[in-house]
Amino acid sequence: MNTTQLAFSVQQLDFYYGSSRALSGINLEIQPQQVTALIGPSGCGKSTFLRCLNRMNDTIHGTRVEGKILLKGEDIYSKEMDVVNLRQRVGMVFQKPNPFPQTIYDNVAFGPRVMGMDVNLDEVVEKSLVAAALWDEVKDDLKSDALGLSLGQQQRLCIARVIAVQPEVILMDESTSALDPIATLRVEELIADLKKEYTIVIVTHNMQQAARVSDHTGLFWLGELVEFAPTTQMFTTPKEELTEAYITGRMG
Repeated sequence: MNTTQLAFSVQQLDFYYGSSRALSGINLEIQPQQVTALIGPSGCGKSTFLRCLNRMNDTIHGTRVEGKILLKGEDIYSKEMDVVNLRQRVGMVFQKPNPFPQTIYDNVAFGPRVMGMDVNLDEVVEKSLVAAALWDEVKDDLKSDALGLSLGQQQRLCIARVIAVQPEVILMDESTSALDPIATLRVEELIADLKKEYTIVIVTHNMQQAARVSDHTGLFWLGELVEFAPTTQMFTTPKEELTEAYITGRMG
């Protein structure tokens, strides 16, 4: 497929923390408007890889990248790439909800304000909260403190905050691991809904979650991508012995 038609084309990616290589020879194509799940044991490189996709690792001293990551055909590590613009296009939701100590309204309006987007803020806030399946719960309390929300609501607020700047891709790093089962289910339902408009890449320790929500799954192991395939194939007829061992619980 032409790289401009892909959300991401990752080509021979190596990533280093100082002299230590954390990712080795990663090749991967991420399809638009699908959910891609990255699984694997702790410390295997999946979160490091996720943070390569919007250059969040740039904030860590001594890191470097070799190889290419193309976002709709554009090399995100080229000198011409505006990193602020990249992070607007590729938003991120973290493991623990991190709302700002502001009102619900101001949390969602934060990105458009900072970026000077020429938009109607009231409309953006409502649309983003609707998209994040939170509007009905908070529409009468928009001026209340975001930190007063439940953890599950806070995480959906963080998703709304990402949506408000009109991204193309949403990255989710273990974004339900701090939530209870009911809140987790709400976020999973939300992911299924959001992929109609956005490309979503999730990192998860929960293999059942990967099986439930994703279209494609990749297994990371010791900094390498062992296997990448449609999720149903990955969980029923994996090609690699290591994949089968990890999925069945014999390893990992």
